[in-house]
Amino acid sequence: TISMIRKAKIAAAAAAAATTSSTIVTSSSSLSVILVSSLFHSPLFVHSFPTTTTSSGRRSQSSIPTFSPPSFSSSLPFFHNNNNHFKTVRNMSSASSQDATVNVAANIDFVKESMKDAISKREGDEDVRLVAVSKTKPVELLMEAYEAGQRAFGENYAQELLSKAATLPSDIRWHFIGPLQSNKAAALVKGVGLEKLACIETVSTIKLANKLNRAVATLHEDMDDEEEKKRLGIYLQVNTSGEESKSGVSPDEVSNLAVEISTNCPQLQILGLMTIGAPGDFTCFDSLVSCRTDVANALGLESEKSLELSMGMSGDFEEAIARGSTSVRVGSTIFGARDYSNLKK
Repeated sequence: TISMIRKAKIAAAAAAAATTSSTIVTSSSSLSVILVSSLFHSPLFVHSFPTTTTSSGRRSQSSIPTFSPPSFSSSLPFFHNNNNHFKTVRNMSSASSQDATVNVAANIDFVKESMKDAISKREGDEDVRLVAVSKTKPVELLMEAYEAGQRAFGENYAQELLSKAATLPSDIRWHFIGPLQSNKAAALVKGVGLEKLACIETVSTIKLANKLNRAVATLHEDMDDEEEKKRLGIYLQVNTSGEESKSGVSPDEVSNLAVEISTNCPQLQILGLMTIGAPGDFTCFDSLVSCRTDVANALGLESEKSLELSMGMSGDFEEAIARGSTSVRVGSTIFGARDYSNLKK
């Protein structure tokens, strides 16, 4: 089963991992440690050093079991920070394993390895960001991910993000990836702050954009230094599946929305597009790629690659990468099954 195969892969990670994790996975043959600055679209400092082979030797593709969907084998080194993190690996297929220890560091290694392999199989040289989706998870688990090198985290609930951002290290960059009511926009922006709040990935109406724009403008009123007056990054959420249960602007309307926001909301920066898509329908990813081309043309951008594509989650992030994703949102594969019983709304 997928669960057994993933457990085997993660167990292998525990034995072989010995290097440091980073938030961004690159397609180069050398391992790059990315030091993320205040916003992920700010300049990045990159230090590269050659990839080394472990004492046990690099594993070949043929020796690693694959799973489907999607079917990508693993052949590249693991990223890891500290072998002391390796404990009992939780059975990720079972939400009832409440007492088992979640091995966050090993799970991140597994995801990073899978991402690296998927990147190597696609055309182009765009890097891919891993956003660790930590909704409903205690800060202790987030700190395990942080200590393993993870810096980009995703939250779905405004109040939970506010609480965690106030508690956890200040160099974490938070992605808000859930539905955001316009009446909570100002509190979220002001409470987290522009230094920590990397972006809102779920903007699909001009009403919400206007609220966010005013919230940022209000923050700027108290700033004397013009260089401190940063714009808030946003993604336009697109409903690529056409499902009524999914939020997002339609593919036909996303370009118009992008132009309206670009014209009327100077405090916002459109960083890219985001979609959830229908489970198993990978054409949703292709649709978002097409939307990016349309939006780039509508905004008069020199290159569509200046817009990111946030698509792919625990069950399909490898396929999303193969189809062009530059940012994947992975939760349960890293932190285990979610428990909503203690969620504060």
